[in-house]
Amino acid sequence: MRWKDRIDLARGRGLTLGTLLEKVAGVHPHRPLVSEAATGRELTTNDAAALVDRWAGAIARRTELADRVVIATPNGYDQFLLTLAVARAGRLPAPVNAQMAPAEVDHVVADSGASLVIHSADEFDGEAPFGPAAAADPEAVAALFYTSGTTGKPKGAELTHVGLLGGMSMVAVLPTELRRDELVLALPVAHIFGFAIVVGAACAAIPVHFFERFHPVAVLDALESRRATLFAGVPAMYRMLEEAGAAHRDLGSVRLWMSGADAMPADLAHRFKRMGATVTLPIVGSVGEAIFAEGYGMVETAGGVAIRISPPMVPAALGGSMGMPLPGVRFKVVDEDGDEVPVGGIGELWLTGRGVLKGYHGAPDATAGALTDDGWLRTGDLARRGPLGIVNFEGRMKDVIKRGGYSVYAVEVEQDLEEHPGVLEAAVVGLPDDRDGEVPVAAVRLAAGETPESLDLPAWSAERMSRYKIPVRFVVVDDFPRTGTDKIQRREVVALIEALEP
Repeated sequence: MRWKDRIDLARGRGLTLGTLLEKVAGVHPHRPLVSEAATGRELTTNDAAALVDRWAGAIARRTELADRVVIATPNGYDQFLLTLAVARAGRLPAPVNAQMAPAEVDHVVADSGASLVIHSADEFDGEAPFGPAAAADPEAVAALFYTSGTTGKPKGAELTHVGLLGGMSMVAVLPTELRRDELVLALPVAHIFGFAIVVGAACAAIPVHFFERFHPVAVLDALESRRATLFAGVPAMYRMLEEAGAAHRDLGSVRLWMSGADAMPADLAHRFKRMGATVTLPIVGSVGEAIFAEGYGMVETAGGVAIRISPPMVPAALGGSMGMPLPGVRFKVVDEDGDEVPVGGIGELWLTGRGVLKGYHGAPDATAGALTDDGWLRTGDLARRGPLGIVNFEGRMKDVIKRGGYSVYAVEVEQDLEEHPGVLEAAVVGLPDDRDGEVPVAAVRLAAGETPESLDLPAWSAERMSRYKIPVRFVVVDDFPRTGTDKIQRREVVALIEALEP
């Protein structure tokens, strides 16, 4: 291994999804890359690079250059490798979440215009290698990551190679060969947070012990028995780990806890810091706390754009939600006119950087609504402007419910419910939940003579939407609180639901 190769990987020079693993294998040859909890399969960097090349050959023989390819496989490391293989063949991958309902996958296939849908890597057994990766501009669109929009149907965020890889490839400079590290991971690969974590681990040559589904006891067993040093999850996972007895396990090997996709309660983060590795600090000496890193990002930014690090000995009360933009990212907090608010003021967070999406596939109006003419992304999140580019996240402007790290868009769920002939109108709101942070609850107006039992709305929802989008309760109302223009007042709906609950 030459340091020049490592630095080139870290800088992302010429790096694309299609060349990622061959470059990783060149810098870290024959290093362990992944072990799968369900199957016991283990892959080295060279094994995975060879798989990607063979699968790229199979994909090329079934499609044309620049075709879109939907990857609708179960969650697993193969979904990541297939995404790289599609790109290596010069096609445009669109990985979809394994929790998507068939109707949602059908929409992605139709919207993307995909010529191929991959349901399993087993379809490509025995195929010949593709050869050198198809030429690609690192600034060009590399993949479509679909996210539900507030207008209803999922939209394909056009993310570039440099956006998906540039922010994470910089970890290639870490001298990970000097110690034994392992990351325990149970995130969905098609979720941008999971994808970014897998990319970062590969670039740093940190092996991943991968769970296809999150089981808190199994994850705790793995952290404890394997003496893993890193864990990444959404806040709901940390809550479930705690409920499963994390405080009574020996988690002293974990040096770094990572969280994303939702706001992490400071006291919960502090408790996990205390469970982790003992850190030695100058003067202070040994400290019984690990480091906790919380990221802020979204599909439209190709992952994280800000990070809050809680080092040892920082009290939970000082955690807050302060975010420092990552290198190459700029923030500004603006008022309704797009003018920057003064320090201490609250407004909408806008950001720009190389990870920002090019646009939404085939949706120029949605693109214009998300991006300003000079390239700033309107996040729809509220933030308080701090000094030196730091912001404090204050909440969401959009009607988005964050359930266990997944975004549930109220309008999308409402539209699916209102397709039922017995539902006249629906309003979906988020209510607090100890495990998932928030959960969707639906208030519905029914047609005359209908009852919740006759409609069976849970079954109707299960046929049309992902499990995490299905409301946990359905409350029947005679009418909704409304504004002067007859718009439903969501905040009042929350109070109405709470008043109607037994």
